[in-house]
Amino acid sequence: MMFFGTHWAQVFCRALGGEADTGLAYLKTMVPAVKTIPGALFGYAASRRLETMLRECSSVKNENVTSSGGEAALEYAIRFIVLLVAKNRFKYIDSIMQKIEELANAQKGILAVTVESASVMDSVFAEELQRRITESTGSQVKMHVRIVPELMGGYRLCIGGYYIDASLKGQMEQMQSDLESALLVGHAPTACK
Repeated sequence: MMFFGTHWAQVFCRALGGEADTGLAYLKTMVPAVKTIPGALFGYAASRRLETMLRECSSVKNENVTSSGGEAALEYAIRFIVLLVAKNRFKYIDSIMQKIEELANAQKGILAVTVESASVMDSVFAEELQRRITESTGSQVKMHVRIVPELMGGYRLCIGGYYIDASLKGQMEQMQSDLESALLVGHAPTACK
């Protein structure tokens, strides 16, 4: 059976309209607690127990989120989680939330950019990178930085589903691919002078 995470995210955003980012904030508040529940978490019975628990949980009433007037968003976020559990789709919640964030940002004209770096990025470099992306795209940019030591150096950008690989690992893989292609075509390497 195929899973349509984008569809779930679109339904969430369409139902909440301009409150999608508030609903996402509630999901981000509740989901870590739901993930800590031991045992199998799927089916109708589990979803009803979870709904009761979420409604009773005081941490759901995060003061920062409720102050923005999101009672409807809170209700919808609870129902959304309960539905995912009932349909045995909660295991996909991280990818669904990522897609919801992309859609909510798109509604507001914000371009989400993920920067993967081999080590902690210099703040001056991160600001310059964000400024250049903003200038190039003409959009407001929301940048997330992830540390990926396997890159060995440099960085990799993910902008709206497109990747730009400026990492040392990516360059080495490209060199390996070029060498393999040259050997397959029959071009023997010449001696360097």
